[in-house]
Amino acid sequence: MKYRSRSDIVGLLLDAANGGGATKTKLMYKAYLSFNQLREYLALLVENGLIEYEEGMRTYRTTEKGMRLLQIQNTMDEITPINYISEK
Repeated sequence: MKYRSRSDIVGLLLDAANGGGATKTKLMYKAYLSFNQLREYLALLVENGLIEYEEGMRTYRTTEKGMRLLQIQNTMDEITPINYISEK
């Protein structure tokens, strides 16, 4: 697996929690994270208002702010495709 930046992982988590609730297990599998890594990222995302926890459903959901960030990230990826490894 190639190196992923923090913003790439955040994008995967926001995308996984988009369109309804996502459990911690679903988020872990979609972003290929360990449970400890997931906890750190979820704390960061909740603290910054990008994801919210739904108590009754025990799931996470992307907020409007998170959706805007995801749209910006997708636009940036379209405009500036980056090749991390150049083969010679």
